[in-house]
Amino acid sequence: MSARAPQIVAFGGGGFSMEAGNPLLDDYVLSLTSAERPRVCFLPTASGDADHYVVRFYRAFSAARCEPSHVSLFRRDRGGGAVEDDLEAHLLSRDVIYVGGGSVLSLLGAWRAHGLDRVLAAAWRNGTVLCGLSAGSLCWFSEAVTAFHGPPQRVDGLGLLPYSNCVHYDGEPSRREEYRRFIAEGMCAGYAADDGVGLHFVGTELACAVASRPGRRAWRVEACDGQVTETPLETMDLGARAPALAAA
Repeated sequence: MSARAPQIVAFGGGGFSMEAGNPLLDDYVLSLTSAERPRVCFLPTASGDADHYVVRFYRAFSAARCEPSHVSLFRRDRGGGAVEDDLEAHLLSRDVIYVGGGSVLSLLGAWRAHGLDRVLAAAWRNGTVLCGLSAGSLCWFSEAVTAFHGPPQRVDGLGLLPYSNCVHYDGEPSRREEYRRFIAEGMCAGYAADDGVGLHFVGTELACAVASRPGRRAWRVEACDGQVTETPLETMDLGARAPALAAA
């Protein structure tokens, strides 16, 4: 694998599991690798390694398009050459590690129990592109807001990105409201994303925000002089960008 800067693309929601027939966010992630057939490993941990989720991943990331694989922690099965004895080596050799949605609390507990928190941090430093939606976005940040198990609550993530994060910002008003309250109460400043929006970080800095649907936004959320502010961020419409790419 050629040396690349650490990169994370955190989706507020979207990708193959939420936007059937709209591959713009997933295509954007693959384009960051510069590989002809990127090696993409799916981690469906947050869903309890649901079979239907794994099947949908392989349909979206076909062998003709890339080199897909997956890792299951709740089952014995592995796909695409990812076996128990070489799990760390497999993950460290991937171009993209794609994390699915579900329970971020379950995801973090399972990863830490199996040592994947350490492996994923090493993969990130080595230039593997990390991405994911919902729980697969929240996990990379220092703090986040989860609502999978009931009312929104604060959770500590892996801390690769030293900010807070809130997903589904346009679709879950209660999560948005509680995020603002948590920020007012001392949660670190951070970023929120609507469904269909990806926050692209290079190193620990936000490089850009991209959207798979017109009108979707990303936000910088912070407390200033006792007031919580939401600053809309410039967001690139990938749909408008796609024709130019095809003509290039």
